Amino acid sequence: MPVLHIIKIGGNVIDNSENLHRFLKDFTALDGDKILVHGGGKVATQISENMGIEAKLVDGRRITDIDTLRVVTMVYAGLINKNIVAQLQRYGNNAIGLTGADGDFIRAKKRPVKTIDYGFAGDIFEGSINPENIAKLLDSGFTPVFCALTHDGEGQMLNTNADTIASALAVALSKLYETTLVYCFEKKGVLQDINDEDSLIREIDPERYEKLKTEQIIHSGMLPKMDNAFTAISCGVKAVIIGHSDDLGQLKSKKGFGTRLSK
Repeated sequence: MPVLHIIKIGGNVIDNSENLHRFLKDFTALDGDKILVHGGGKVATQISENMGIEAKLVDGRRITDIDTLRVVTMVYAGLINKNIVAQLQRYGNNAIGLTGADGDFIRAKKRPVKTIDYGFAGDIFEGSINPENIAKLLDSGFTPVFCALTHDGEGQMLNTNADTIASALAVALSKLYETTLVYCFEKKGVLQDINDEDSLIREIDPERYEKLKTEQIIHSGMLPKMDNAFTAISCGVKAVIIGHSDDLGQLKSKKGFGTRLSK
């Protein structure tokens, strides 16, 4: 099976041009096929405010009304995505910027209204990803760069969590590739002590994960990320790696990169 890396970047990369350039250079240097997934919520919030549109968040989740959907479509699929693609071309990486609607690559369902109406927020479902179509791009030498937008197949764009998109892509493509999912964020990985960057935990299997949860070393916001990661592994993804974007160049070195989660 060919090797594929799916890498998701967050605001700590997108919001800093120096960090972004360094990351994209390291990303281009990675061997084999690769896919990049990005969000851009902070930039979308700033531009919304500039346009007089109030950003509405509930527990960190964006309420996507029609005005907000227009903004995130412009910002994610336009401003951020095309800037990333242009920089990748600069480094000799033949990238192509995409939403889930392009090529019918990623469908989603509008989140049902329960206690909160999230508006045009999209939830991934089984069968959301079209791996065969994405494989055609990879086989043709392109590097797909997906933003956090999907579609419902009925003409409606939907705002969808970038972490979830990255995980769903990894699971779907693991049937065709030996797939590793990489989450780049602001820490070196999972830390024994959150205040000590040198306390990196190099490897975590399900048994150790349960122990770290019991000891309250992993808690709060990291729990859903870790649960999703181990779900992806149980569904065929080779490994999930969590680390700092600045260290991505170490991914192919003996020193290693971040925290590796595996069976």
